[in-house]
Parts: sequence; C-alpha cells; structure tokens
Amino acid sequence: MSLIGNYLESLFSLEGKVILLTGAAGGIGEAIARGFANAGGSVALCDMNTEQCEDIVNQLEQEKLSAKAYYLDVSKLKSIKQCVDSVITDFEKIDVLVNCAGINKREGFLDVEEETYDRIMNVNLKGSFLLSQEVVKHMIVQKRGNIINICSHNDEAMLGGCSVYGATKSGLRALTRSMAVEWAKHGIRANAISPGHIITPLTIPTWEHPTRSVYLKERIAMKRPGKPEELVGMCIMLASDSSSYMSGQAYHVDGGCLCGGDPWEYDTNY
Repeated sequence: MSLIGNYLESLFSLEGKVILLTGAAGGIGEAIARGFANAGGSVALCDMNTEQCEDIVNQLEQEKLSAKAYYLDVSKLKSIKQCVDSVITDFEKIDVLVNCAGINKREGFLDVEEETYDRIMNVNLKGSFLLSQEVVKHMIVQKRGNIINICSHNDEAMLGGCSVYGATKSGLRALTRSMAVEWAKHGIRANAISPGHIITPLTIPTWEHPTRSVYLKERIAMKRPGKPEELVGMCIMLASDSSSYMSGQAYHVDGGCLCGGDPWEYDTNY
C-alpha cells in the first residue's frame, strides 16, 4: 500500500470496531452497512426484516467481510434488550451505535390519528432513546463509544404532511446534543447526520410524482436526489477515529437543499 493509502487507512479504518446498525434492511441502512463492512468494521445488522438482513450478510460474507443479522423491533423494550445482549454475546462489545430505523406516513397535521402518532414516535424517537440507553450502559464500562443518529432534512426544514416525522427527527437531533453533553465524561461521542432527499425504494413514488419531484428539484442546488451511497463517507468519518473531536453536531448531506436550492436571477458574466 502507498504512503497515501496507509495514511488514509490510519484515519478512516473501522478495523476492530463493532457497529450496531438499526434499520439495516432499508435502502439507507443497507448502504451504510456495506460501507462500514468494507471499511473493516464488524456490523450487526438489526431490523424486523431479518430475511433481507440475512441476504445482505450472506453477500458481505462472500466478500470476506464481517457481519451478522439480528431481529430488532425498536418499539419494544424487550426486543431491544434481547438484541443488545445477543450482539454483546457474539462480539463482546459495541463501539458504534447507529440509530437509523425510522418510519413515516405522509398526511396532513389534522389527519393524523393517535395510533399513527404513537407508532411513528415509538419507532423514530422512543426506540432510539431506549436503544441508546441499553447500548451506552456497555459503552460506559468500556470507557469509550460513539453514537450516530440518522435524522432528516425535516429536522430543520419541513415538507407538508410530515408533522410527526419532523417532530421525531427534531427530537432525535436534540437527543444527540444531550448524549454528547452527558456522556463525554465516559469517552462517548454523539453526532447526527441529516440526509436530504435520498432516492430509495420507498421514495421512488415521490420522485416520479408530476408535481412533487419538480418541487424538490427546484429546492436542491444540485437538482437531483441523493443516493444512499452518498451518505456513506460521512458515516465512516463519524464512526472512525478521524472525527475524535467531533460531538454534539448535526451534519446535513443534502445536495445544497438547506442552503436555499435554486437561486433567484442575478447579474453575472457566467
């Protein structure tokens, strides 16, 4: 390996790190899982869809990469405890927790039923809260740890029909700050990634919609949706020791959406 390669590996390698990733069967979760494994990490892929996770694990193992699938329903404390105990039994530690699991139902503020409100809150916010509690108990014993919360463009900006989802992601962003402040004394860092408008199987209908797709492209400076793989670089940096002095922050990966998107007309020679 070249000197450049050795230097980059020393900065960004995840070799020796055990990473618990929720929502691993989703489009974004799968891309993150593959990125972590290729960077040398041992990845615990956690999701209710264990069949999809097993498929991903099988593919990674064929590439001689380290991964294992676990059932996890983040809305159930019993399931959280069982999953964390299983990962600790198998890997003996958890170095990085990535709270990526999330659900949404697009409907107007006044259309949201209590059952829908509770379901989204339980998965997106309460689940991340309770899982972090369980994992951090082990990280405190280790005297080190790292948490990455996957938030959303909607934690700061907002789309219509995303009231509850936006509230959960804003709450998760606030929890990130609390984690960073309270657990720094234990050698634990916490950061958030706020993806912009990423194209996944779940968002394809939006990008094929005759008006919503136009609305989004007008607001994204790069004029296109992001790909799940375009989140991987930030995830690896935050999971690695290269970000050792970064904590309590939220990083938007959004193609220039939050900064204002398409500018108005202005005088220029170019």
